[in-house]
Amino acid sequence: MIVRKAAFVVLLSFSWLAACSSAPGPVQEEQVSGTIPAVDSLIRKEIAAGHIPGAVVQVKKGNRILHRAAYGFAQKYDYGMRPLDEPDSMRTDHLFDLASLTKVMGTTLGVMLLADAGSLSPDDPVHQYLPRFQGPAKSKVTIRHLLRHTSGLPQWVPTYYHASNAEERLRYMTSLPLKWPVGKERHYSDLGFMLLGDIIERISGRRLDDYLRQEAYGPLNLQSTTFNPLDDGIPAEAIAATSHGNPFEKQMVYDDGFGYEVEVDPESWDGWRTYTLRGEVNDGNAWHTHGGVAGHAGLFSTVDDLQVLLDLLIQRGKANEKQILSASVIDTFLTKGAHGNGLGWAMEKKIISAEGSPDGTFGHTGFTGTSVVAVPEDSLSVILLTNRQNAGRRENGYYFDLGPLRQAIFDEILRYR
Repeated sequence: MIVRKAAFVVLLSFSWLAACSSAPGPVQEEQVSGTIPAVDSLIRKEIAAGHIPGAVVQVKKGNRILHRAAYGFAQKYDYGMRPLDEPDSMRTDHLFDLASLTKVMGTTLGVMLLADAGSLSPDDPVHQYLPRFQGPAKSKVTIRHLLRHTSGLPQWVPTYYHASNAEERLRYMTSLPLKWPVGKERHYSDLGFMLLGDIIERISGRRLDDYLRQEAYGPLNLQSTTFNPLDDGIPAEAIAATSHGNPFEKQMVYDDGFGYEVEVDPESWDGWRTYTLRGEVNDGNAWHTHGGVAGHAGLFSTVDDLQVLLDLLIQRGKANEKQILSASVIDTFLTKGAHGNGLGWAMEKKIISAEGSPDGTFGHTGFTGTSVVAVPEDSLSVILLTNRQNAGRRENGYYFDLGPLRQAIFDEILRYR
């Protein structure tokens, strides 16, 4: 085997709306109670600078929408960073590749439903559901460890170098040794959430997407939250474009100086995509070995559907006066643990760019440029969806860092507490 280093960035019916035409691109708005001018300026500044092609932003407090708008373009560049002659304007009903928001809006929600039904406990050992996951240290790993990223599993590996289907992928993953002691340190891991997706499937007897559709998204009447949206008949034009192939992951595998160790011969696999992704999940592991349906990435959704899911948690499990999840399960998953996070959800304010918020604030980000933050104490939520990858990578090989923009928006929102 050749050992290479690779970086893993931790960072997740359609109608045309009225547009106003001013540089750096159109803004589409559906106003309930106006926009927040400072937030509007912050987004438009980053679009003008070429950092992001477009965005959708929604801020809600209680039952009132404080800010709702779409900015810029759903796709500005084609493969090779060729500017489109007529780029598609962004709309508030565009679907986004949620990336790691899948971990919370999909997998964590699924685990919560199973816990509420008594089908599992966060303290169940992983090998109870995945018998191959055994060993002196592995036998100690619980579902709680996977949710908190304290299992000791590697953060990332290109499973497509080792497997071509779900069965091979699970066999390979359960054979991997742990990198850190169980429960001692937090190391954000995609692999842990891949296994959580497998556990949901083993318990429910259904594929992850079917389980979530039948038990969560259907009862909540979500119309646009799905894996593999193109297979559901959703047109590519209704989905924000992401990257041009997978240049970041390829550098992770090939570049000695880019980050973590990956034990593969880079030339032993050559399935890299060579086109702009629009409706295909960006994440290579989700696409190549999970068929687009994975516990760590693959979910697509809109700002409206994400708002329903956030409201469900803020309202302690209620939706339309119906108790979907028990308040006790909400409390269990949204209580900080020893490493400062909930189960699945991030609660460290710096990580979710929510410094200055009260205790109990939670959120998550996605590598494609998506993020959500909720402040239960104030019934306040902020959803920022961007297609930053479509603007290409920076000179250092990374995509534009949205952290400062997220915090700047949140600082403005805090004025409305």
